[in-house]
Amino acid sequence: MKLINRSALAVLPLQPFVDWANQQQDDLNQAMSLAEHRAEGSVYLTKEFHSETDIAEQIEQHYLHIFDNELAAWDEFGDNWPATRTKELFLEWFEVQPQVMAIDLLQAPLLLAPLD
Repeated sequence: MKLINRSALAVLPLQPFVDWANQQQDDLNQAMSLAEHRAEGSVYLTKEFHSETDIAEQIEQHYLHIFDNELAAWDEFGDNWPATRTKELFLEWFEVQPQVMAIDLLQAPLLLAPLD
């Protein structure tokens, strides 16, 4: 077990995202409830933060990348994404739970695979 030099933002969908995602149904994407979406929330590692100001700065810096990543899981090419993806819309669609410490429970090294 080892402490890593990151904090995290746990991102859980809210009903507006679920409503949008359920409109993207196809053979791969079936309608899901809010509870089902929230059971599959995402965790994004970020620079360590120590204050509310730090957390706000990290959300400001990364919300669009997170928003785009969450949308891409349901619409890979962005055909149906909201035209304007503001921080306010992001916070209407997702609950963000800051996690101050990140601890790796495994002995194996972390695999780093860039997504962009």
